[in-house]
Amino acid sequence: MARGIDYGGMMHRAMQRLIADVLQAVADEGLPGDHHFFITFDTRDSDVEMADWLRERYPEEMTIVIQHWFENLTITPEGFHITLNFGNSPEPLYVPFDALRTFVDPSVEFGLRFENHEEDDEGDEDDLDDESALDVEDDDEPTEERPKGGAEVVSLDKWRK
Repeated sequence: MARGIDYGGMMHRAMQRLIADVLQAVADEGLPGDHHFFITFDTRDSDVEMADWLRERYPEEMTIVIQHWFENLTITPEGFHITLNFGNSPEPLYVPFDALRTFVDPSVEFGLRFENHEEDDEGDEDDLDDESALDVEDDDEPTEERPKGGAEVVSLDKWRK
């Protein structure tokens, strides 16, 4: 244990597992009560799978809403597959947990923020244990923006500090 305990990495993986467990419960049983999720992810992640037109529209980051209509929610140890409706066109997505930036359930004022410092800390070996950090959020609901065609993409600027 020359480098010490990687608490940040351990916490990051634990929070990813929490999200995986929540999504698995939703895949198995549906969304209970008023629960719904705003999930923001980095569209530049090489493992994200999405339609080219969506990647062009959201070249850095995208927020999806899991609420009224979704299909094919499947969770893997590395991420989740889901089909969402964009302009009356079902589009499959694959989002790896490592691409997540925020997970928010406004119905219970719960949120997690994943910050990736790889870009800021490239080449700095001492900071490798601190690549990721988490902030638990507790705030008002985010403001929604609706693109053309019916799919919901939201701005989480209100959640950012």
